[in-house]
Amino acid sequence: MLLLSFLAEAVLISLSGVMSPGPITAVAVGRGGESPYAGVLVALGHGLVEFPLIALVGWGFGFLVQTAWVRTAIALVGGLVLLAMGIGMLRSRQRASPADGRVHRLPLVAGALLSAGNPFFLVWWVTVGAALIGRSLQFGAWGPVVLGVTHWSVDLTWCTFLSALSYRGRRTFGPRFQETVLTLCGAFLVLFGGKYIWDGVRGFLA
Repeated sequence: MLLLSFLAEAVLISLSGVMSPGPITAVAVGRGGESPYAGVLVALGHGLVEFPLIALVGWGFGFLVQTAWVRTAIALVGGLVLLAMGIGMLRSRQRASPADGRVHRLPLVAGALLSAGNPFFLVWWVTVGAALIGRSLQFGAWGPVVLGVTHWSVDLTWCTFLSALSYRGRRTFGPRFQETVLTLCGAFLVLFGGKYIWDGVRGFLA
């Protein structure tokens, strides 16, 4: 029962981060208009970065992300990736088609790139996440594994819900709805990209 109590706490803490608006949310919603499974692919791409990061933090390498120049580099590169994705989403908002094969590949890549280039996501895991990982070790070597799977399941559920909701909205309200959603999500990514780059420049000049 102690393990279940800990996992319940981990789910609540994970929800506080997962449900906050961010690049992953924008991509899940934006691409969800094209495929109801886009959120699944976004979450899978996110997991490709998240699980190795959990392992690194668990093994004591989390300090690397806390190094000033590393965080500055991540912010700059992540900002450029966000800008490119946001501009691409804005350009494709009028010609998106469910028949386009890229719809099924892009969310997976986007989930991985946006996670790797998100300094706030990385810092979360070396602070709040590290505390959870430390506590999970009381349940043995499998503790961090169970924690990681539980946390990622929350990501998967939320991203799937968002993409399915967006897809239903497109079917109900038509292409105009998808165009509006892509415009908002693309603008959101551009704004986040600008913020990341600005944070990176300030870190470089500091």
